[in-house]
Amino acid sequence: MNHLTVKELPVSERPYEKCEQFGAGALSDAELLAVILRTGTRNQRAIDLAIQILNHSETHPGLIGLNYLNMKQLMKIKGVGRVKAIELLCLAEITKRMAKELQKDRLKLTTPKNVADYYMQDLRHLTREQVILVMLDTKNKIIKDMVISTGTVNTSIMPIREVFIQALKYEAVNIILLHNHPSGDPTPSAEDLRVSKRIQEAGNFIGITLMDHIIIGDNKYISLKEERMI
Repeated sequence: MNHLTVKELPVSERPYEKCEQFGAGALSDAELLAVILRTGTRNQRAIDLAIQILNHSETHPGLIGLNYLNMKQLMKIKGVGRVKAIELLCLAEITKRMAKELQKDRLKLTTPKNVADYYMQDLRHLTREQVILVMLDTKNKIIKDMVISTGTVNTSIMPIREVFIQALKYEAVNIILLHNHPSGDPTPSAEDLRVSKRIQEAGNFIGITLMDHIIIGDNKYISLKEERMI
């Protein structure tokens, strides 16, 4: 089976040559994706397959849509098989990790914005609520962070007992909780506030301070500490 490749484009439109001559910044989103894909199908060039992938999601068109597609969904796109689906999933994960690493060097846990920026890419694209526990030492340096719970589409499960089991295990002095709202709206629910206050009270009793509970939306956040809700 012959697959149409980017080499079949006119020289002026070939992403490899364009990148070599002008730099990767000169490539469109579709051209960048075509370089990753390398080949299309028998009747479809790589660039056309890239455009099809970018237009696949009606709710999240463009590159951002790759963060919302799982393997099964990707393989429903004509021209995307198992290997290409895995490549695209890995591409999306690499971009998230790169964004996080860029924040890491500047990370100072002195403001809610610093913390939210650091974890934003981990949480903002998830379709289910996920709770992250960040454990800190006396100088507010991260000892360890971990996912301690994954809920449903609109309900997180905040395991209060597990929060303190882990905090005591790693000898944390302070903790920060983060969780996402898949709706994109970080406005805290009544349950978010209730559980936060319970954790704050329990922590005060055993000497572990809840520094903040940050709710992540779609590229925005709400800090319960900033809002004086805890």
